[in-house]
Amino acid sequence: MNFDFSEEQILLRQTVRSFVDQEINPYIKDWDVKGAFDESIYVKLADLGLMGVCIPEEYGGSGMDYNALAIVCEELERGDTAFRTAVSVHTGLNSMTLLQWGNEEQKKKYLVPQAKGDKIGAFGLTEPNAGSDVASLQTTAVREGNYYVLNGQKTWISLCDTADNFIVFAYTDKSKKHHGISAFIVEREMPGFSSKATKGKLGIRAGNTGELFFDHVKVPVENLLGEEGEGFKIAMSALDNGRFTVAAGACGLTMACLEASVNYCHERKTFGKEIGRHQLVQQMIANMEAGLQISRLLVYRAGELKNQGKRNTRETSLAKWQACDIANKAADDAVQIHGAYGYSNEYPVERFLRNSKAPVIYEGTREIHTIMQAEYALGYREDKTLNKMLPAWQEEKAVH
Repeated sequence: MNFDFSEEQILLRQTVRSFVDQEINPYIKDWDVKGAFDESIYVKLADLGLMGVCIPEEYGGSGMDYNALAIVCEELERGDTAFRTAVSVHTGLNSMTLLQWGNEEQKKKYLVPQAKGDKIGAFGLTEPNAGSDVASLQTTAVREGNYYVLNGQKTWISLCDTADNFIVFAYTDKSKKHHGISAFIVEREMPGFSSKATKGKLGIRAGNTGELFFDHVKVPVENLLGEEGEGFKIAMSALDNGRFTVAAGACGLTMACLEASVNYCHERKTFGKEIGRHQLVQQMIANMEAGLQISRLLVYRAGELKNQGKRNTRETSLAKWQACDIANKAADDAVQIHGAYGYSNEYPVERFLRNSKAPVIYEGTREIHTIMQAEYALGYREDKTLNKMLPAWQEEKAVH
């Protein structure tokens, strides 16, 4: 494996890092308190080609690879999770799904303006009673002539009030359970559609999250994404991309915790020396450094599989699980290193800790990913990665 970044990727990292330092870090404290960030950020991201970084140029994107997308997400979350989330949802969950499953008309109508940043895309899967258990969703889509009529509700939807287009999942045939779920492209301006932001969140306060409501929303037949009954398959493929961007972002959060902690270690003195000279503080710094490097290896391994067009569900799940847990622990240690100051918003680490919790829950809870990894190891779940290297004992087992 080649662990070297290309000149293009190095320049990309420098560009995004500079953007974060100039356009996000000076204002994020106020945006976090306010509960919203300046939406002009979308325009600035688009101007840099970051809203379609890994979308082919023929569809309005920058034509870079998955690891370029990982770099963008890592550097954005170094500023704040809200901005990585925006790119994760817009690009990873929506645009990449349109690229994979959309027909040419859908790509021209929806993907091209999204890749250019002229329109914002979001993703509507989770419901009040359907999170990890996707088959329990209640939203329905009934065919009436040239339309599907959608009724139902979605919750914990990022960009709920700011997105223009949504990929929404609904039952077209409940009798078939998850094989009866279909996917639709829904526009904000369609009559009967509404949204409402959720207030009082623990973290990612600068980001827009909330509910979607569908009251007899008439969606044209041509807005069916894929075929009827393919919704579950589409959702799972989308989550492979979404989880990848979340994992990459978690690397950025760990990096932010490390940078802030190292700076504070040189500023703060106790017992006549910098606190970085104390071994237990060094242990926390060392764990952050190790965690960052481990997370990056897992993320870029998954990214390379994606670049090669190989199945990567197992690898992406592992990267998401471990990178998010590592970031959560790094944020907790960062607050501990800062002591009482870490408990106030005078320093950014309290925001890092609040932000670090949600990624451990969304895009598959740590418990879901734990089960997935165990089932792969036990042979209960089929691993379709083409270049897998299994122990001899596992290769001999029949997969059920």
